[in-house]
Amino acid sequence: MPTPTRTRTVLISGASIAGPALAHWLGRHGFRPTVVELAPALRPGGRAVDFRGETHLTVLDRMGILDELRRAQTGGTTMTFVDADGRELLHLPASFAGGDIEVLRGDLSRILYASSLPTTEYVFGDSVTGLTETPTGVDVTFRHAPPRTFDLVIGADGLHSTVRRLAFGPERRYVRHLGYYAATWTLPLSPSPTTATPLTTATPHTCATIGLNAPGRLAGVGTSPADPTRAHAFFLFASPELRYDRDDPLPQKALVKRAFDGLPWRVPHLLDSLDAAEDLYFDSISRADVGTWSTTGGRIGLVGDAACGATIGGMGTGTALVAAYVLATELARSPEDPRSALTRYESLVRPYAERCQKGGDRTGPFLAPATALGLRVRNTLLSRRRCLEWMLRQGRRATTLPLPS
Repeated sequence: MPTPTRTRTVLISGASIAGPALAHWLGRHGFRPTVVELAPALRPGGRAVDFRGETHLTVLDRMGILDELRRAQTGGTTMTFVDADGRELLHLPASFAGGDIEVLRGDLSRILYASSLPTTEYVFGDSVTGLTETPTGVDVTFRHAPPRTFDLVIGADGLHSTVRRLAFGPERRYVRHLGYYAATWTLPLSPSPTTATPLTTATPHTCATIGLNAPGRLAGVGTSPADPTRAHAFFLFASPELRYDRDDPLPQKALVKRAFDGLPWRVPHLLDSLDAAEDLYFDSISRADVGTWSTTGGRIGLVGDAACGATIGGMGTGTALVAAYVLATELARSPEDPRSALTRYESLVRPYAERCQKGGDRTGPFLAPATALGLRVRNTLLSRRRCLEWMLRQGRRATTLPLPS
């Protein structure tokens, strides 16, 4: 593998998953990455994410973090759908949602950060405000830090990417609403005052989620062995695109309460906990489709959800790590010609990412079918072992990609 003739500087926007993974590989190839992140620190906790299939595991192994992730894994998440009285309607095993390895998003982020830190400069609490591409680099302005120039800028800042907006155009051109919204938050693990049934059916070293469906809605709660004192609420509902302040949790909480008002089971107890929640995540289920993942000048590119994302169910975490590996490999092959490297990277990864991304289109209708008939059909089909095994095989096939060495 050729080494850059001089130390090339790369600015990466986003310190969640794709950003630290790319920084890890660029550092190993002799580049000098800088990661800028709007949040003041790494975000802890978060929902569980999974890896499945040989391609994902190979990348993790080559990164040297596979064993550490196995030590941090949740053991998988079982999913149980119940009626208003808590009676089981459908049970999905941990392998269905958890793949080969399932970890909390915050644990994965921490491990990736640590693996990249020896060769990476991290700047927290700041963000990119301007990008000017030149034949030799990119002049970058920041919200707080003084301007700097980098050889290359990569947007790894998610579905609502700032780099994509600045370099490629407004978000509305690239992000499509898929008809659902999702909300998650944590709450103290205590029995619900409205039901005598246990909060979870988790066994040691596994996660468990229990959910109540109504047409177009899912209200769920789960636990994790990572923190036995806390529970995790997961709500999902069908809706046309909504207008709200993405930076203000109060109207977001109001939207969730309005969508689930009147549902029975332990839904009132979960909604009551929302007022005190300080870690609410609320967003549409959407997907990003960008015509080309790099600028014509070849100095600005996209990776992960910024390029080809799906909010939930599109195997975006595994795809982000695979894409980061391929991008760094191609940049190392031709460090003097980043435009060609970005083109090769996109040609290799785009078909793979789009194949995985299709799963996100089906997430909302799968978790919260729009009609009572749809709910009965889902529960009946997935109660059959052959149907479940077929879906698992399809997921493994979608994640397979021949990797460059």
